[in-house]
Amino acid sequence: IAGEIRPYKGELKEFFEDLNINKNNFFTDVSNYISYETGQPTHCYDAQKINNKFSLEISNDTHQFETLLKKKLDLVGSNLIFIKENQVINLAGVMGGYSTACTEDTRSVIVECAYFDPEHILGKSLKYDINSEAAHKFERRVDPSSHEKVLRRFLKIVDNHAAITNIEIFKKDYHEFNQIQISTNVERINEILGTSITKNNFEKILTKLKFIFDKDKIVVPSHRGDIGTENDIAEEIARVIGYNNITNKKITIPKIASDYFEDDLEQIIKDLLIDHGFYEVINNPFGDYDSEDAIKIDNPLDSNKTFLRNNLKKSLTANYLYNSRRQQDSIKLFEIADVYYLSDKINNKKILGIICGGKVGKNYKDFSKKIDKSFLFNILKKLSNDNEAISLNSISKEVIDPKLKDEIIYMEVELDHFKNYPLTYKMNTQKKLTKDNFPKYKPISEYPSSIRDLSFSVKNKDKYNELQDLLLNFNDRLIKDIFIFDFYDNNKNNEIKIGFRFIFQSRTSTITELEVNNIMDKIIDLSLQIDSIEIPGLASK
Repeated sequence: IAGEIRPYKGELKEFFEDLNINKNNFFTDVSNYISYETGQPTHCYDAQKINNKFSLEISNDTHQFETLLKKKLDLVGSNLIFIKENQVINLAGVMGGYSTACTEDTRSVIVECAYFDPEHILGKSLKYDINSEAAHKFERRVDPSSHEKVLRRFLKIVDNHAAITNIEIFKKDYHEFNQIQISTNVERINEILGTSITKNNFEKILTKLKFIFDKDKIVVPSHRGDIGTENDIAEEIARVIGYNNITNKKITIPKIASDYFEDDLEQIIKDLLIDHGFYEVINNPFGDYDSEDAIKIDNPLDSNKTFLRNNLKKSLTANYLYNSRRQQDSIKLFEIADVYYLSDKINNKKILGIICGGKVGKNYKDFSKKIDKSFLFNILKKLSNDNEAISLNSISKEVIDPKLKDEIIYMEVELDHFKNYPLTYKMNTQKKLTKDNFPKYKPISEYPSSIRDLSFSVKNKDKYNELQDLLLNFNDRLIKDIFIFDFYDNNKNNEIKIGFRFIFQSRTSTITELEVNNIMDKIIDLSLQIDSIEIPGLASK
């Protein structure tokens, strides 16, 4: 373009004003608007910064890349990239590079408008921690037939604001796009929806939605990458009809006998571990498990998770680290899941995986004890008479995180190992779970916690339960946990000494010293209102 860029007007002006979006530079602004209007991302390179040919490649080499937001990345594994003279200038479909980014002074650009296979884009923004609206669109498929229309629209917006002096177009088709075709089967759609729509109405609805009928096939419009099966067609019909206009039909689910799980091996193992303070986790069955016997997925949803799990160790180790980095001082986790491996055929087996470390428990008996192999062995011997076949291992802290202080114990064993032993374990928990008291998931805060300890002297033992009830039931939004970590009954002096730990943490911000002190003052005042309760070492107010 030549000359000055005129003030924004029309749709471009309204875009930034109505949505309260910050402006960058002219060509980037036009690109952002076009993506919003058409759903097709474009990317603008400053042509003066390229000065040579560049190419689109699938690379398995390691590259250094600085994004247009000046974030420096190490690109590892398989990546679709635009590259010039061995320098990455764009992580294709995700984000452009700083070295070729447009500025306020840019007057000559190369506009990239492309269709990228979602498999090359999936998971990249997550892997490299990039917030990318373009990747969000490419992952869900864009219209592969829209590029000429989109570029013409791009040029029109530019022409409305500046004088275009020269245009050149380069086009490359790497493979031919074939429109998706689905068999026309009105009866099947009615079965899915529970409707009785006629063929004539069926075709009328889809025709208005730009679908084409070719003999016994429904031809899906190129911009509808979300349509691929009869279920997708049924959803389109349901949206037009209106879900509220589809007649409800009663369904019945067979009642399961109350003693259904009594002899279930998996449930017995779960009951035992939960009774000993373990938490069950459920992990993604896909991941990066490349090995000789690993099974690779042809069309993974995430390019970082291309294999079926052939072990549970990697997932459970990640769970342990997540909890450890959030100040959890007693971590006891287990998972029961299928793993898959390849020998002469595809095989699977159900595995019990356990990982644990830190304090044995939060009560005063276990607070000073550390989890070790004997702790886990004593639990597992309630399940099997042959625990020599169960291998307990210590995970090297140097490998996963040198900052960890506690020993990490891990074991993995086939569930079938326990089938040879009569298991009759019953849960200690007598309280029946209902929808009202069923434990609900509580997210772990990303913010640091703060710990306070208070030691009490109870001169009159009859007042012990009153103190315990007061403190263990004390509520405040910043209190994450309260438990007894020390207890001593001095029968000679008819005195109980007891230590309580208070853990403070917020889910929305870092808590302050003042906030914690204010809560502790309330706790102390309420405690001292109970007769014969003293706090040794507490200065009088």
